[in-house]
Amino acid sequence: MGTVAPTPRVETLSGSGIQYIPKEYVRPKEELNSIGNVFEEEKKEGPQVPTIDLREIDSEDELVRAKCHEKLKKAAEEWGVMNLVNHGIPSELLNRLKKAGETFFALPIEEKEKYANDQVSGMIQGYGSKLANNASGQLEWEDYFFHLIFPEDKRDLSIWPKTPADYTEVTSEYAKQLRVLASKILEALSIGLGLEGERLEKEVGGMEELLLQLKINYYPKCPQPELALGVEAHTDVSSLTFLVHNMVPGLQLLHEGQWITAKCVPDSIFMHIGDTIEILSNGKYKSIVHRGLVNKDKVRISWAVFCEPPKEKIILQPLPELVTETEPARFPPRTFAQHIHHKLFRKDEQKANLPK
Repeated sequence: MGTVAPTPRVETLSGSGIQYIPKEYVRPKEELNSIGNVFEEEKKEGPQVPTIDLREIDSEDELVRAKCHEKLKKAAEEWGVMNLVNHGIPSELLNRLKKAGETFFALPIEEKEKYANDQVSGMIQGYGSKLANNASGQLEWEDYFFHLIFPEDKRDLSIWPKTPADYTEVTSEYAKQLRVLASKILEALSIGLGLEGERLEKEVGGMEELLLQLKINYYPKCPQPELALGVEAHTDVSSLTFLVHNMVPGLQLLHEGQWITAKCVPDSIFMHIGDTIEILSNGKYKSIVHRGLVNKDKVRISWAVFCEPPKEKIILQPLPELVTETEPARFPPRTFAQHIHHKLFRKDEQKANLPK
């Protein structure tokens, strides 16, 4: 038995001077019509992702608070994504978080390889690249670093980057503050469904069980960006996903049958409603299909935190209060693990229904 060849890193391909990308990175024909130049796409007029000002989310004044909750609810119903501003997490902390991730990814590849994950054996935390996990052997134009950041007692600090020296401190502080923000959002969304404020938080695992998983996505420059995707079209399985990036556009959302490129909003945190909340809300809140484009000129980096319920402990199903004769349950009961399995199984079916 020979040793398994290491997964080639996209960064290595990008830096090798190739002019044509390997065929496994070329998207199927039906996707190619909709892949444009991301810098041009970002300038387009048309529907825009809502920006929600959270300054008043916990205002003493009930009316002021209700107004903020209403905007959040509307964005969750109509889009399922939004830019959050005045979210309470200091810009200085966000900048330090980004600097730490950028510093890690600027290390030589052999340094980063010390943190390599091993997806085949189930060790998913660490430095990695997408493995071909579908029949077509399709790959995405990205490398990444993935690890659990909250609750603190569930972290494995041994696989966290040692360079830069403040990586652990900064990432831990961000996790703590983001967890507070997640609670505020879940409370507002709960009230928006006519439920008790703490209901959704409880349904996704509460402070003890809701897992925050950080994935730093690193999208190197691509010589043929019109043929590749950084991330293929999907919805997030999480309850909520929070995302910050290095102000290089790339995120696209499938809104009312059209791909819309999210504009970069300084100091904002981009938030997705994930499948988990869509299921609990019986489809009132949307988990939107999205994907990532790449480009020739700039490296794009994004920091996505997926807030995930425990895999087996909770049965995900529409909350009974939201199921009526006129609005029957739209989703069958499943554990989170079963939902993930079901999605992988259905992925190829869904691809066939994306806009050409």
